Amino acid sequence: MISTLNPGENLCGLQKADFQKVIEGKQTDLFILKNESGAEVAITNYGGAVVAIMVPDKDGNYANVIQGHDTIDKVINSPEPFLSTLIGRYGNRIAKGKFELDGKEYQLAVNNGPNHLHGGPTGYHARVWDAEQTDAQTLKLHYLSADGEEGFPGNLDLTVIYSFSNENELKIDYSATTDKKTLVNLTHHAFFSLSGLANPTASVENNIVTINADWYTPVDETCIPLGEIAPVEGTPMDFRTPHVVGERINDYSFRQLEIGKGYDHCYVLNKREAGSLTYAAKCVEPISGRCLEMWTTEPGVQLYTANWLSGFEGYKGATFPERSAICFEAQHFPDTPNKGHFPSCVLTPGNEYKQVTIYKFSVEK
Repeated sequence: MISTLNPGENLCGLQKADFQKVIEGKQTDLFILKNESGAEVAITNYGGAVVAIMVPDKDGNYANVIQGHDTIDKVINSPEPFLSTLIGRYGNRIAKGKFELDGKEYQLAVNNGPNHLHGGPTGYHARVWDAEQTDAQTLKLHYLSADGEEGFPGNLDLTVIYSFSNENELKIDYSATTDKKTLVNLTHHAFFSLSGLANPTASVENNIVTINADWYTPVDETCIPLGEIAPVEGTPMDFRTPHVVGERINDYSFRQLEIGKGYDHCYVLNKREAGSLTYAAKCVEPISGRCLEMWTTEPGVQLYTANWLSGFEGYKGATFPERSAICFEAQHFPDTPNKGHFPSCVLTPGNEYKQVTIYKFSVEK
């Protein structure tokens, strides 16, 4: 691609001034990570929202492939509050917003039907993080989540580092410590649209997906896991080999797809060693040729096909209808604190929560 931008102008066209605001005494801003290949990632420290990822298609044309907004006020007031943001203290759902630790019951906000979702209404997606851009390709975010915030126990000290390599790999490093036993299940809720944002943004039903998982966690009518770890084999959940998203997404004779109005399920990743960084998923948009590959240390990945997007307006007039994005959310399984046989999300003082997730962008011609 031949750049027609003025020197110093961003490929994504976003302006820092449009993201600068003081909220409860803390300054929001826009941070641009640029690599040597010419690609770009734009992030605001409000909720750690990624508002642009500029990568080329098979013809070298750059486009934004992540759903977001073009001003801080629109990020704050988004009809989809979790749009491409950091999620915590607990990603995904907790049944009825309740859990027990050491015999004490905790009640969280109920903000998704009868359940708690994504850390609650004022979770990490709605917080101003301290930010330091340490170099052209790295952004460090820090947040101290207070004891009792959104109902969770313990002061949780969090650091999230975004880095963007010259190979178009967006790496997210998470770490956290606590002064009291608590739950931690962090993720990033990136809404990927590999065709590029548009008005309207195209459906992801033509995307070709592979997921490195033999098992998944079936859910009840409210999207809480039943507790079963079920095989994907012989079901529309099977992405062990590449499948077009739209091939089976409307097979509502399979009850799990009817419940979620499409895919909204946690896959149990195939891992030989817990906590190892392993291949998780791949997604190809065949018209543009853009390809996304994912690696993570987490035991699960939530596949979500944006079934509930309403068509609202975002980045530079782009609109986001239902199924116009695909999400691969690295995480522990939903409702883990109420499912004793699921991998634990408990963090205790003296130990450190760690996660690494990588999204790599490339092209397939």
